[in-house]
Amino acid sequence: MSVQVEIPGMGESVSEVILLEWLKGDGERVEQDEPLCVLETDKANVDLPSPAGGTLKHLQPIDTTLAIGAVVAEIEETEESAAPVPASQPEPVLSPAVRRLVEEHELEPAAIEGTGKDGRLTKKDVLAHIEALPAPEPTQPPSVPEPTPPPPAPAAPIKPPPAPAGPDPIRREPMSRLRQRIAEHLVAAQHNAAMLTTFNEIDMSGVMQLRAKYKERFAQVHGASLGLMSFFSRAAVLALGEFPSINAQIDGTHIVYHDFVNLGIAVSTQRGLVVPVLHHAEQMSIAQLESHIKRLALSARDNKLAMAELSGGTFTITNGGIFGSLLSTPILNAPQSGILGMHAIQERPVAVEGQVAIRQMMYVALSYDHRLVDGQQSVSFLVRIKELLEDPARLMLEV
Repeated sequence: MSVQVEIPGMGESVSEVILLEWLKGDGERVEQDEPLCVLETDKANVDLPSPAGGTLKHLQPIDTTLAIGAVVAEIEETEESAAPVPASQPEPVLSPAVRRLVEEHELEPAAIEGTGKDGRLTKKDVLAHIEALPAPEPTQPPSVPEPTPPPPAPAAPIKPPPAPAGPDPIRREPMSRLRQRIAEHLVAAQHNAAMLTTFNEIDMSGVMQLRAKYKERFAQVHGASLGLMSFFSRAAVLALGEFPSINAQIDGTHIVYHDFVNLGIAVSTQRGLVVPVLHHAEQMSIAQLESHIKRLALSARDNKLAMAELSGGTFTITNGGIFGSLLSTPILNAPQSGILGMHAIQERPVAVEGQVAIRQMMYVALSYDHRLVDGQQSVSFLVRIKELLEDPARLMLEV
């Protein structure tokens, strides 16, 4: 009996996918729920699990664009007791970039240790293997008597190097669907919203002292390190409760208010920026926020995010400070009306009660849709964030 493998629904706004990579070879036996292939969507790359156990038959080649519901493969179900026929070791499934490197350098894929999912080879694995190869020993020419050197010739004038015969080398590579979607969203956000940014600075000394004092105990109790993002997440949740328009969105001639906070946390991956969502963050403690943020960040970088974890955000936080950014104007994650930008912490001299003191300072930015959010609301929102973080006890007491 054959079971068809269809492209499942991928959540809101996803109507088609690209078959990026087969994880199992044509004719290979697979088990139920075993990943068959990698699908690239405009939000993330996801594995497609097998709906049954049996023999896999490919129906679509890689790099094919498929609509939701399309049949990508068939599984020929077999008896559990039937022993598989011994066969030669199937060739490893290689991405186009990896296959090109292997062929150019005449390498044996089986001799390279893969660090990708299920031991698959990545481009980084092949490059590391090439660098580790011993350099060929130079051939020693036969020894001959050195001729008597001729008298030195007069120095010739130095000529500029000749220009290359052909055009300057360039490379053209297709944009991934994720990168295309990011580009579309960024341009649309600027075209469709009256986007404005307001700034403030926060003395992070209190938060940093709190982290230093309790980080070891926190890790022992909750199994997660105490990061900055959980403090900002909790502060944002409390501030959004006071300024609901920043947690709302425009839908035609209506304003949609959310009596909950689905908090998007921007995560940078090798494929581009993704924004997994903490659903109902208003119900989470700092420890719960920290645990879920860590889980989502790891899932994003390992291509294991579920589509539900990429949808439904009402407000976003992005942290350019991890890359050293001191100040920036983040772009809205449409259709949201606000995004909070964190930046690098720097020790700077500031005035404290009439005295100059060295404090750990961070600039913060709030980009917002001025059609819905007034300037007074945006400024007051950042001031509230500042108050909560400069006296972190307020995060616990919610005052």
